[in-house]
Amino acid sequence: MNQRYVIPIILLIFAGIFLSFSYFHPHFDSSLTRCIDQGYIIIGYSIEPPYAYIDNSEITGESPEVAREIVRRLGISNITWRQTEFGSLISELEAGKIDVIASGMFITEARKEQIAFSLPSIHVLQGLLVKKGNPHNIHSYRQAFQNKDVSIAVLSGSVEELIFRELGMSEDRLIHVPDAISGLASVETGKIDGFALSSPPIRWIEKHNPSRMVEQAYPFDQTDISKSIISGNGAFGFRKSDKKLLDAWNDQMILYIGSEEHQELVRRFGIMKEELPDYHTQQNCSEKTLL
Repeated sequence: MNQRYVIPIILLIFAGIFLSFSYFHPHFDSSLTRCIDQGYIIIGYSIEPPYAYIDNSEITGESPEVAREIVRRLGISNITWRQTEFGSLISELEAGKIDVIASGMFITEARKEQIAFSLPSIHVLQGLLVKKGNPHNIHSYRQAFQNKDVSIAVLSGSVEELIFRELGMSEDRLIHVPDAISGLASVETGKIDGFALSSPPIRWIEKHNPSRMVEQAYPFDQTDISKSIISGNGAFGFRKSDKKLLDAWNDQMILYIGSEEHQELVRRFGIMKEELPDYHTQQNCSEKTLL
């Protein structure tokens, strides 16, 4: 055989072997090595302090800061951040526009059908932001639903939206907002009567809102919130096909979440020790089955 044909033929053979491997092994997963080799990972977020927000042109918050530490531990050099509306995060992930969701997203059965979740980074309760003095005397989502004069704002695609839909809230009383800033403004101006969020963002708004025109509905009854909708666990989102990346991410979370270093980090965002998962208890270890 002419020598000039040998090398191209060998290359074709190896290419064929690689393609055959990929075809007959559809679960071949280069998600982790791809991010390491290319030197960056794309992380999507939505503005909802204290989970994710921008401060002095820097992306920060509980989820981005934890993600930064995990990415560093994985040996990935850089992060490319991509901001989007909360309701678009999963579709952006599925479309390959981002590699990870870092936005305090809660684990739900419906979301688990679409994406994979990491181990939880937070475990929190629900809440409601209302006008100062709580003029409608609302202390649960069910009370808000039962008062026909009350309208509630929710983030599109949020667990709060799912909760109110399960209660039977009509569309004209359930107002969708793109982010927490819009929800706050709607309550302050009286366009809506309450903004349904988890408790950390509401505490953050109370502390950092200079107008002092809003407050957290307190006490707040959690008993009407279906555990089939929300576990209370917030986590990072991944494509189901990116198992190598997810597994490596979880390995680092087990070492980091709940450590003194981690507790010091999240205290900056008003996250209390009691709102952190304990992977060593049976209850939280069972969350591994969610992946």
